[in-house]
Amino acid sequence: DGCGHTVLGPESGTLASINYPQTSPNSTVCEWEIRVKPGQRVQLKFGDFDIDNSDSCHSSYLRVHNGIGPTRTEIGKYCGFGFQMDGLIISKSNEVTVQFMSGIHTSGRGFLAAYSTTDKSDLITCLDNASHFTEPEFNKYCPAGCVIPFADISGTIPHGYRDSSSLCMAGVHAGVVSNTLGGQINVVISKGITHYEGSLANNVTSKVGPLSTSLFTFKTSGCYGTLGMESGVIPDSQVTASSVLERSNDTGQVNIWKPENARLKRVSPPWAASISDEHQWLQIDLNKEKRITGIVTTGSTLAEHDYYVSAYRILYSDDAQKWTVYREPGMEKDKIFQGNTESYKEVRNNFIPPIIARFIRINPLKWHQKIAMKVELLGCQFSIGRAPKITMRPPPPQNKNDDFGEDFVHSVKTSLQTDKTTFTPEIKNTTVTPSVTKDVALAAVLVPVLVMVFTTLILILVCAWHWRNRKKKMEGTYDLPYWDRAGWWKGMKQFLPTKSAEHEETPVRYSSSEISHLRSREVPTMLQTESAEYAQPLVGGIVGTLHQRSTFKPEEGKEASYADLDPYNSPIQEVYHAYAEPLPITGPEYATPIIMDMSSHPSTPLGVPSISTFKAAGNQAPALVGTYSKLLSRTDSTSSARVLYDTPKGQPGPGATEELVYQVPQSVAHSTGSKDE
Repeated sequence: DGCGHTVLGPESGTLASINYPQTSPNSTVCEWEIRVKPGQRVQLKFGDFDIDNSDSCHSSYLRVHNGIGPTRTEIGKYCGFGFQMDGLIISKSNEVTVQFMSGIHTSGRGFLAAYSTTDKSDLITCLDNASHFTEPEFNKYCPAGCVIPFADISGTIPHGYRDSSSLCMAGVHAGVVSNTLGGQINVVISKGITHYEGSLANNVTSKVGPLSTSLFTFKTSGCYGTLGMESGVIPDSQVTASSVLERSNDTGQVNIWKPENARLKRVSPPWAASISDEHQWLQIDLNKEKRITGIVTTGSTLAEHDYYVSAYRILYSDDAQKWTVYREPGMEKDKIFQGNTESYKEVRNNFIPPIIARFIRINPLKWHQKIAMKVELLGCQFSIGRAPKITMRPPPPQNKNDDFGEDFVHSVKTSLQTDKTTFTPEIKNTTVTPSVTKDVALAAVLVPVLVMVFTTLILILVCAWHWRNRKKKMEGTYDLPYWDRAGWWKGMKQFLPTKSAEHEETPVRYSSSEISHLRSREVPTMLQTESAEYAQPLVGGIVGTLHQRSTFKPEEGKEASYADLDPYNSPIQEVYHAYAEPLPITGPEYATPIIMDMSSHPSTPLGVPSISTFKAAGNQAPALVGTYSKLLSRTDSTSSARVLYDTPKGQPGPGATEELVYQVPQSVAHSTGSKDE
């Protein structure tokens, strides 16, 4: 009568004294016999130990023995308040006996211990939480039986659990370990959050929790995705049921609660059976074998219809003909899953180990008012070996019972008949990530190589396209070759405006067409005399720069006038050289007249003549150095002007007293003289 919470699994388990963690009653005794597989040994670890030692372990104590029965030998006898037992108690065989004796005492919680086989070196107890460990990530082994009523957890997946939560109990809630089997957990510690949600999963209720400094989550195989009920990947034709409820509403309209409506989070009536008994089922065809790791259910989700299923079992098949009832490894009874406690909240249950099948049937065993539910399956694609099956005959009908207790579990157990129960199926626990096959390794090498090859080809094509476009652009129809661009620029400079004469003295050049358009009212009469030929210097600028000095050759027979001042409309075709060249001997040439109308200049007094150069008619030579020729210019009624020879660049103007030097034609002998007309 001194036994408390006890779960004895095939490889691990949990045991506690009666009334733990409260004070154990007086004069009680309990004895546990633990057996593991032959060839293995048992290790025992205490999570809490608080036994009265007032009589030196005489009437209240805990004793551990090697073996079972009369031949057992004592390993140790323990007592004490707040006794801290470092390390593990290890047996010499695969059998251990644990005996608890409680005498007359006034205090003492008793004890809680966990056991496992000795190959589980990282064994912890159900009382350990994340705050007991300092590593940011660690692996531990949880024993079976950690769903205990005196431990609390806060949080849920995927957000995480509060650091004060029991690690192993949270692992059961998250679906990474089984309460009846135990298992390995991989824990990751991270920064806490301000609020932790609560939920019901795997018969464990998580409570709402406040802010904490840290939280923990679990690393898993990742096979927990939805399989298509909510999203519609599973079509309506693949969702069937044993019966369908048809009901008329207040307006007389008939509502059919069809099986295809049994999709989680859909705003519609759920599937409901027309008859509420234990022979009803909802069947889902996944189209091919899948790895199914869990199921999420709700009730009707309609406020006016408080229908839900509170307990059910799972059957699976490959052909929808032979069905297997889901059981946990090592268990001789079917797994009964806790369903909903209300019609609208989601409840999750995980399959450890997973189910490998194409067809899934949900067989309700307990319900509230009517059988009605919405469902989503969790899992992933099937890639490794599948578990053996046990073929079951349909269970006989049973009486409804709204209370889910031991009598109900017993009735379910006796109602299920198996064809073969001589062995327990060995199903691999897939909570550990399976090893990578050779094909996967080969693909991991080939995929990056192919990506690099295709990337290189694309870069080569892009570069070739760029080079081709650039070449076409550089050698276009109207473009010049590279070696001709400097000469082209020099030829085009004559069309560009230059700086004003105030800043830089730039010569002006006129074409024959420009001279033909000169307005006669702005040009004084030019007396022609025959003289030597002058060379043409390279000039540029604009027509309006009349204060510059230059030479030109006007076309013969045309009147000189300034009619067109636009240099861009002049049909200039000749190519000017960078330096002045001698004029050819054939044909007469003329000096460039520089027209300076000093009468219009504000700073020049009246009567100051204009200065110009010209070639006189005939064969007379130009004047000698230092001599000015007197020219008679055309005058109007208001002014008169006098024309002189042009002053070479760099020499003083006409007003200077120094002698002026003029260019001598290259083909005519030097001569002197002047002629007045």
